[in-house]
Amino acid sequence: MVNFEYKNVYDVWDFRKIIEILRSPGGCPWDIEQTHESIRRNLLEEAYEVCEAIDQNDPEHLREELGDLLMQIIFHTRIEEEKGAFDLDDVADGACKKLIFRHPHVFGNIDVSGSDEVIKNWDELKRKEKSQVTVTKTMTDVAESLPALWRAEKIQKKAKKVGFDWPDVSGAMDKLYEEMQELRQAQAEGDKAHIEEELGDLLFSAVNVARFLDIDPETALHKSCDKFIGRFDYVEAEAQNIGREMKDMSLEELDTLYNAGKQKK
Repeated sequence: MVNFEYKNVYDVWDFRKIIEILRSPGGCPWDIEQTHESIRRNLLEEAYEVCEAIDQNDPEHLREELGDLLMQIIFHTRIEEEKGAFDLDDVADGACKKLIFRHPHVFGNIDVSGSDEVIKNWDELKRKEKSQVTVTKTMTDVAESLPALWRAEKIQKKAKKVGFDWPDVSGAMDKLYEEMQELRQAQAEGDKAHIEEELGDLLFSAVNVARFLDIDPETALHKSCDKFIGRFDYVEAEAQNIGREMKDMSLEELDTLYNAGKQKK
């Protein structure tokens, strides 16, 4: 039996203690074996599940998923604490100092006219804090682990701040069309590396259009995925209704059902 006080209600420090026990000799063999790398994906998955709970507007689900995400944060911190690098208090200390530094209009004597000026000051303070002396440095500091569509959007926004941007969405739309033509040409040449390059350029340009239209490209793509699933479900159900297997039907037959599904889904 571990040395632990059982309670009706626990707090964050109990959470910290539980992770410590799980990672200690006599704790859980699986937890003891884990490294930053082995649970990296867990952290990402829990973050996305928090987002799903937000999208569902479900406070109880959100509470649960935030707990799972907090567990990942405490777990990663504990790994470093065992090495003597830092602990949870150090993590909190750094975060608090960052918030105080980036909010001089709250914790200092700076006046701001509104949220737009807050964001402008935040960006300037962040660049100073991270020694980002060039715009390129702000771009390379965008995490490569971000979903590629979000990373592209953040990079484009940094270019926009120094005027490197189309004056309106028409330029972005023209560029999207141009990249489509270049992808067709690369496909005709049959060079896979060139095809990959041009496909990447096409996706980057599509994100640019989304940014001009104030649309989150990740959200837009997720909605398209859901829409496709709904229409595919209709095709599959209709094929079953007529006693056919989809794999035995022609593309023309399937496309006819799919187009019918577009009217319903």
